[in-house]
Amino acid sequence: MASPNGGDDFEGSLLSFEKLDRASPDLWPERLPGVAEFAASCKNPINNSPPKWMAELESEDIEMLKELGSLTTANLMEKVKGLQNLAYQLGLEESREMTRGKFLNILERPKK
Repeated sequence: MASPNGGDDFEGSLLSFEKLDRASPDLWPERLPGVAEFAASCKNPINNSPPKWMAELESEDIEMLKELGSLTTANLMEKVKGLQNLAYQLGLEESREMTRGKFLNILERPKK
């Protein structure tokens, strides 16, 4: 045990001067993929250019995003249910058209 007189020597012997290389993916694997890129993009918050994902949006798309962002949870759920119903109806219509095309033989491959 360390004596009260030699307390500084004991504490000094516990210090480690080892340098850890945080760049190594083996020692420090990224827990969540993409977080490092996101953190790097957030280092400079004063950036007037829009993000990459927003550069390809048209004004109609931005308006739709604003509209969806202003909806309450209940209204957003209603919107999602409406989209699901629309997708189901389109699937039924496509099925009917494919069946019709089969009976009319318009999908048959030409014989060689």
